[in-house]
Amino acid sequence: MLPRPSQPNEACATTATLDCDATTAREQTSKGNTQLTESRLSASEQRTLEQRMQKRQVKEFMGAFGGLVDHCFTSCVDDFTSKALSSRENGCINRCVLKWMATQQRVSDRFQEHNAQLSQQMQN
Repeated sequence: MLPRPSQPNEACATTATLDCDATTAREQTSKGNTQLTESRLSASEQRTLEQRMQKRQVKEFMGAFGGLVDHCFTSCVDDFTSKALSSRENGCINRCVLKWMATQQRVSDRFQEHNAQLSQQMQN
């Protein structure tokens, strides 16, 4: 990956148009500019960008899911003499998954609250 230039114009000179426009859109969005530059992308570039974003989301979800499975399995399953889970193991896994889901929801809510505060501060 190329080093990130300090000026958006430098980024456009050193990267492909799609990457440049996506980077510029993210930079402007993170600086509070609500007008996205993604509209400068052609329809095929927008589709490509959306596909990349979807692939990244799937990859992140699968990583999180894999981490959940690994954590709950390691924490709850300790008897390998039977193919079936014991009622204790089953209950432990259910509690582990519910706790993980509640934690993820809480983190998501806090991020949304924080982003809303930042957005409101930038508007004032």
